[in-house]
Amino acid sequence: MSVKTEPKIKLLTGKKLIGKRLRMSLAQNKTTILWRSFIREQTHISNKVNTELISMQVYSELLRLGDMHQSFDKWAAVEVTNFSAVPESMETFMLEGGLYAVFYYQGLNTDTKIFKYIFGEWLPNSQYNLDNRPHFEILGEKYKNGDPNSEEEIWIPIKLKK
Repeated sequence: MSVKTEPKIKLLTGKKLIGKRLRMSLAQNKTTILWRSFIREQTHISNKVNTELISMQVYSELLRLGDMHQSFDKWAAVEVTNFSAVPESMETFMLEGGLYAVFYYQGLNTDTKIFKYIFGEWLPNSQYNLDNRPHFEILGEKYKNGDPNSEEEIWIPIKLKK
């Protein structure tokens, strides 16, 4: 695992996303099924902003750390310029802006140490609390599924402690 210990704090502007989603929990992880389906069909999305893929988790309530059975919607998506051409098998999602801690991660995407660091060390010792907005990873040009040299950005929604 390679991670910069201090994230960049970024104010995200909204993003328009097109993709697919599945309801799941960490205990009943269906990520592979979701991504296989999305990758086959994402070539039909004509108005992509770039080539980056977005893996997003949307919780109906604040993430309960350590709860393997908390359900969430997992999205496989791309950012688009508009919603004028949505493939029939896909959905739209408007990712609202907000404050995020952005961690640059290199390593296997199955390694949970990065999340233990973020939620167990960095967040409790920071000036921020977790916010109830989508969590997501940006899988760019250097992302290689299953490769220890793979790189991605992990975006964690935050708000200042009161």
